Amino acid sequence: MRADRLVALLLLLQQRQRVTAAMVAEELEISERTARRDLEALCVAGLPVYSERGRGGGWRLLGGGRTDLSGLTAHEARALFLVAGPASAATPELKAALRKLVRALPESFRSSAEAAASSVVLDPHGWGQKRPAYRPRHLDALQAATTEGEQVRLGYSDRTGNVTMRTVHPLGLAQKGTTWYLLAGTTEGLRTFRVSRVRSVEPTGDPVVRPEGFELSRSWEEVVERVDRLRSPVQVSLMAHPDVVDVLHWLFEGQASAGPAEPGERVPVTVRGQGVEMIVRQLSGFGRQVEVVAPPEGRRLLAQLAQELVAIYGQPVFEDAPTGT
Repeated sequence: MRADRLVALLLLLQQRQRVTAAMVAEELEISERTARRDLEALCVAGLPVYSERGRGGGWRLLGGGRTDLSGLTAHEARALFLVAGPASAATPELKAALRKLVRALPESFRSSAEAAASSVVLDPHGWGQKRPAYRPRHLDALQAATTEGEQVRLGYSDRTGNVTMRTVHPLGLAQKGTTWYLLAGTTEGLRTFRVSRVRSVEPTGDPVVRPEGFELSRSWEEVVERVDRLRSPVQVSLMAHPDVVDVLHWLFEGQASAGPAEPGERVPVTVRGQGVEMIVRQLSGFGRQVEVVAPPEGRRLLAQLAQELVAIYGQPVFEDAPTGT
């Protein structure tokens, strides 16, 4: 019996108190025979479900028993369908489970959840990119290993295409943009693997050993911070006119940070990047609205760039304003 059908079936029993095989078949889009078999499976599994025969009979939760599966607030139900609605990147299995779940929600929640599911479109690609959504081949296997807490023998390809084998302890998965990463324990400590480079996943049957105090979200933040430092090793400090601070944030995205400033005064801004020259060349177009204050190399590069422009275009010519007679 599939887990999504189990959840939906229990929710139906909780909400409606009594169901028939025909009702279950219609709601879950399965045959009556399958519905009857699923209901019987719940009984065999020891869940408090029993059948009533005769006219008006059906299946009930023993003693009006309840589960915690639908203990959602209206806000929680709406948030769930907002992030995993039809237009999202959720897997087909998750979407199918959600369609069945929404039918079992209280009526007061149902319309809000259905509206949330169709109110947002998530498009992970930039302008001009028409690539279909890419799901790494071994993502499902790694998700299963992470959930089950089972070590795996990982075939992993480096940038040159060389494949090596290693045993890892899957601790969690993270998606950055459109790229999936596996955080795993190894003999060399915590490591991050790009899932698209995984060539094989073989469960070992051995349990995962989680580092003491490990938290996936915190560990991923540390990974992101470390990678950002490696990708942007240099820093340029400047003073910017308040009118261009938002433009600097747009141009350099997360690599620009602005400090406080009094109204009307220049704003201190720090920009990180791969090289000083790359940064100051982007800043040169702002003219006098931006002044680089450090490092000295940045100021020298801007002065050199100004000399090169003057050599090409000559001294700037300012026409005198016409005077009245």
